[in-house]
Parts: sequence; C-alpha cells; structure tokens
Amino acid sequence: MTEENVQEINDIEWEKLVERNEKPVFVMFYSPSCTHCIRIMPSVEDLAKDFGTEVSFVKLNLLRFDYIGERYGVMATPTFIFFCGGKPVQTRVGAIFPVMLKKMVEEMVTQGEACRLSSTEWKYEITGYG
Repeated sequence: MTEENVQEINDIEWEKLVERNEKPVFVMFYSPSCTHCIRIMPSVEDLAKDFGTEVSFVKLNLLRFDYIGERYGVMATPTFIFFCGGKPVQTRVGAIFPVMLKKMVEEMVTQGEACRLSSTEWKYEITGYG
C-alpha cells in the first residue's frame, strides 16, 4: 500500500482534478501536523485502493492552500468532502471512524452515476476585467 492511491494536489491542479473530474472525487483537506490526519490516512489509502477505479482520491494541504478551503467552508483538519460534478455533496469533519468514511464512499459509489447525471458542470470564465 502506498500513498500513490491518494494523489497530493495543489491549487493549479484543483480545477482539473476536482471541479472538472468526470468521476466522483473524495477530497481530504489536511495539515501536516494534524495528528487525526496522520492517524486516518492509512484508512483513506485503503479506501482509495478499494474504490479507486470508481472514485478519485485526492488530498490538499490546507496550510498551503487555505483559500481553497475557505471557498468550501473548511475550518478544521481533517475535513473530507465528496465532490460530484464539481460540486460538494457530502462533508465529514474531524476525527471520525474509518467505517464512517467507508460508508460515505460506498454511498457515493452506488449513487455516484445518478449524482453525476443530475449535476450541472461548472463552466465559468472570469471576464469583464480590462
């Protein structure tokens, strides 16, 4: 088991890998010194290994990219947000049991296609500056 199953992303990759991803996306917002984050990471890696063909698993360092967290109301680590069609659809915060995360992922896998089909993709361009 390696962390390759859970891809570390940055602000430049966020839009492509989370907001425009065709698959559901499980995002873990973490901070390197967060003991709960360190403790839960092996369980997240196991989920990514088991469900990685149906769900993309990524993690984002909230200390480095706090403005992305602010955009989604992330105020603590770890925070887990499930995205579907680029929109946040489920959130769990704090030191939660791994079985709760597994249930969250299983629900999205079984309902993920319906979620994707009912979600409108976010397409936006910032204009009017100039």
